[in-house]
Amino acid sequence: MRKTSARLLALLSLLQMRRDWPGALLAERLEVSPRTVRRDVDRLRDLGYPITAVKGPDGGYRLDAGSELPPLLFDDEQAVALAIALQIAATAGAGIEEAAARALATVRQVMPARLRHRIDTLQVTAVERAGARPEPQVAGGVLVALSAAVHAREVLRFDYPSEADDGGALPPPPRRVEPHHLVTWGGRWYLVAWDLDRADWRTFRADRIAPRTPTGPRFVPRELPGGGVAAFVTARFRGSDEAGGRPCRGEVILALPAAVVSRYVRDGLVEEAGPDRCRLVMGSWSWLGLAAALGRFDADIEVVGPAELKDAFAQLARRYSAAAS
Repeated sequence: MRKTSARLLALLSLLQMRRDWPGALLAERLEVSPRTVRRDVDRLRDLGYPITAVKGPDGGYRLDAGSELPPLLFDDEQAVALAIALQIAATAGAGIEEAAARALATVRQVMPARLRHRIDTLQVTAVERAGARPEPQVAGGVLVALSAAVHAREVLRFDYPSEADDGGALPPPPRRVEPHHLVTWGGRWYLVAWDLDRADWRTFRADRIAPRTPTGPRFVPRELPGGGVAAFVTARFRGSDEAGGRPCRGEVILALPAAVVSRYVRDGLVEEAGPDRCRLVMGSWSWLGLAAALGRFDADIEVVGPAELKDAFAQLARRYSAAAS
């Protein structure tokens, strides 16, 4: 018979593998008597593991969730996967970097040497583009609240101030949405949701969301257009419509070096077109929006196409001229 400590670890590992275990089967797997299994279960309960008895002809045991976190047991592959996930979490911009680093140090400290060597050979480093602004951090509590609303399928209310809000105007009314997915894109966290007031799909930056409580009633999830959340988000940020139809994409020549423009283009194609010129292809939800986005570059612009983009520039020019006069 194995020593008590080794037997307890083996018992705990078995309980983690499946929901219910008949007592006789546990005794057979551990090569002990049912009475020894009962004593070992009591020892694990004393350590904080919430093991409940299962009623039935043979009786049995189940490892449930508890109110406190007991010591955890991982096999080799689980331990390595956890360490890798913690390294990635430390660069995710989710406001949990310090906690992830401390958790990784704790896991690494109790690892055997063979596993510690495996994770030490993998180092995840966050690299930012030169000249790029640091991405805003999202509070861990906000991500938890958004994830809970997505999982529970409950209407979410939250404040969502505009980036251009200088604090002088009245705050906008809270948004009401049916949360669908919490995703990351380009180093930022976004909530994909059905906007109830606008009757349309929207993506919201999580760093600007201030959830309100309580959440609203439950809802039946709508079918996300585009064939899935990945396809929808990719289409949204590349400027195509939800059905995957023709996007508002335009091509221009900017009187700026490609190295300068690429610092500020999150989702577009930048190519060299000369020593101080570059070709830029971008997309947007509207031609006016695309023209306005291209106009933020302080440089001469030559429109390659299409004609809708030229018309949008002409319309903006008339508006700006009227505003200046």
